[in-house]
Amino acid sequence: MGAMAGLVGTFTGLSVAAPRVQTCRTSGPRVATTCKASSSSANRVARHKRIRKKVSGTAERPRLAVFRSNNHIYAQLVDDVAGVTLAAANSLQDGVLPGKFGQNKEAAAAVGKAIAAAAKTKNVESVVFDRGGYVYHGRVAALADAAREGGLNF
Repeated sequence: MGAMAGLVGTFTGLSVAAPRVQTCRTSGPRVATTCKASSSSANRVARHKRIRKKVSGTAERPRLAVFRSNNHIYAQLVDDVAGVTLAAANSLQDGVLPGKFGQNKEAAAAVGKAIAAAAKTKNVESVVFDRGGYVYHGRVAALADAAREGGLNF
């Protein structure tokens, strides 16, 4: 029995070793067959969680949070200490995009200008930019550039 102590079981003289264990991205050690491939949206959420550990907004310097869907883009100024949204703008609002659809860089730039104008009404000049786990490119970068042009510092 001493020679078989490291084996899980035997089957008619053949030894059966313990299944190989690998570490999954989402949790602790798992059997290799239970690990699933991560989707791009799950990866984005994981990136956003990592960013949110470091980025936090206050009343003086709120967080400019960006959400990008397939059809529209959304931005809001968040005071994380009080848990309050100070201002918000998106490509669905009236007056932001007259007669256009909201899935291009021009729409993101219009939302950036709108959030900068909303921030000025709340006497906010400086923000912390939270890209929401998205790559700083395309619509996200266009929104950020337009918000800078509108007078926000970050």
